[in-house]
Amino acid sequence: MLSIFQIAILSLVQGLTEFLPISSSAHLILVPYLANWPDQGILFDVAVHFGTLLAVTLYFRKTLISIITHWIQSLFTRQSTPESKLGWQLILTTIPAVLVGLLFHDVVANTLRSPIVIGFTTIIFGLLLFLSDRHSKKAQENNNKSDTTLSWGSVLFVGLAQALALIPGTSRSGITMTACLFIGLTRENAARFSFLMSIPIILMATSYEGMRLLQEPIAFSAQELGLAIGITFISAYFCIHYFLKLIQKIGMLPFTVYRLLLGTGIFLLFI
Repeated sequence: MLSIFQIAILSLVQGLTEFLPISSSAHLILVPYLANWPDQGILFDVAVHFGTLLAVTLYFRKTLISIITHWIQSLFTRQSTPESKLGWQLILTTIPAVLVGLLFHDVVANTLRSPIVIGFTTIIFGLLLFLSDRHSKKAQENNNKSDTTLSWGSVLFVGLAQALALIPGTSRSGITMTACLFIGLTRENAARFSFLMSIPIILMATSYEGMRLLQEPIAFSAQELGLAIGITFISAYFCIHYFLKLIQKIGMLPFTVYRLLLGTGIFLLFI
């Protein structure tokens, strides 16, 4: 069983890392491993992911209402708007990750949660994040653009990238921002699209895992789960807010450096 202190720390870790391009799953695996804490279990992971879902949904509530409204209207009027198109794009980006998750869930859960895998993915996808940031900056300077309209091929590319996030250490936010930067989005727009993409995938993942846990004994009290959700929600909400405020200025280099140091540290500890 986790203590209240351990619950608070792990919830804070989840809230601060879910939307940064540094992999929340890696940190939720490594922190208990390094601190010699008991494994928090799937129920805890579902609870803290629900907290991040609440945070991103609340933060983008006006955008989401507009997307859903226009998307539903498009079903009846067959007229496309930027908002309805974004709704279809979010659906398309979700499909690859759902299919891969259903097919390879047990492999990921039982085989790929090792520190060595996390070390490799942390470094490799950290370098890709840096390269995509450089590519995006040069493309925007040459074309004098701050953004680009996403084609359906580009949307599918980002969706396929999101499917890779099932591998621990990859970072769902990191790999989707990387893909968005490669297709020419600005840093801020890449982050916004990545965060919007997280809503359907987190909703489906938490629902799926939650249904699987219905027949199992509850390892946490309602108060403990409420504490985990609350801490994750608050920390994730402010993380989204300040990340979007600062990313255009600071770029992806700090996160690349962090990932390289983290990956190197993992290899030094476990090899």
